[in-house]
Amino acid sequence: MLKIGILVSGGGTNFQAIVDAIETGNLVDTEIVTLVSSNPNAYALERAKRHNIDAVCIRKKDYDTDILYQQALIDHMKNKNVGLIVMAGFMVVIGSLFIKEFENRIINIHPSLIPSFCGNGYYGLKVHEAALKKGVKVTGATVHFVTEETDAGPIIMQKPVFILDEDTPELLQKRVMEEAEWKILPRTIQLFAHNRLKVIGNHVKIL
Repeated sequence: MLKIGILVSGGGTNFQAIVDAIETGNLVDTEIVTLVSSNPNAYALERAKRHNIDAVCIRKKDYDTDILYQQALIDHMKNKNVGLIVMAGFMVVIGSLFIKEFENRIINIHPSLIPSFCGNGYYGLKVHEAALKKGVKVTGATVHFVTEETDAGPIIMQKPVFILDEDTPELLQKRVMEEAEWKILPRTIQLFAHNRLKVIGNHVKIL
């Protein structure tokens, strides 16, 4: 049984997609053992409570240094015996100490087809605003392993979403979540749970 820990900062829609996949049997051999929010007012905490999932708020500003903050996250995940960490809308930059501790065991969902519209400054609606401003016809979502460079880790899975003439950033965000993010994130977790992901350099082979 794969034990996963979720990192969130906001509403927790991707977290909910994972919960739904587990509860409907579309994601098996997986258990969410903890949800960690960077924001005490995140609605994701309420979602976790509804499903009887352990949830805590660990705020960076409550620690004197970034190293102490990272160590608190590491200790929490280790105490819960977490095998995979899922960044599902986590708006805090994670440092190298945490990333090295869980190398190739942290995944992130990004609302574009990396390498487009990614990296520092590209998050939330900003990603979709940039896609519409550029005039691209296709966008989507990407799940990748987390490395020290933002959104640059090995890509595991991507799903395209066609942009419509009537799309606004808000409409596009909703469609990318529904048509891509909520589908490929549970699928990726399932592959990891069944040891079907192999990292070779900066590439991921699905076994």
